[in-house]
Amino acid sequence: MRLGTRLLTGSTMLLILGSFPLQAAPDAAAAQALARKSNCLKCHSVDKKKDGPAYKEVAAKYKGKADAEQKLFIHLTTNPMVDVAGSKEEHASLKTKNEAEIRNVVQWVLSQ
Repeated sequence: MRLGTRLLTGSTMLLILGSFPLQAAPDAAAAQALARKSNCLKCHSVDKKKDGPAYKEVAAKYKGKADAEQKLFIHLTTNPMVDVAGSKEEHASLKTKNEAEIRNVVQWVLSQ
């Protein structure tokens, strides 16, 4: 028996693609509002280094890494110690316990 190439119909493609979860783009306005409320922008900016790295730098560091989202989620929720101007201090958590809001901020940072 010979296997041939077959064109997939539109409905077949929708069925196949529908089985893969699609990730919506982050809500940038909501992410920025929560970042402001949480005082993140005191030490970080989108494209300029302040006391902390720019979000573009963070996104570049994690680009292509499968665990990027989870690592940032943990970083923004567990108050790890960070180096600020040569001294260690506790990194503040986002001012929310809502997992969807936290993941939105993480995805927004990674999209920079």
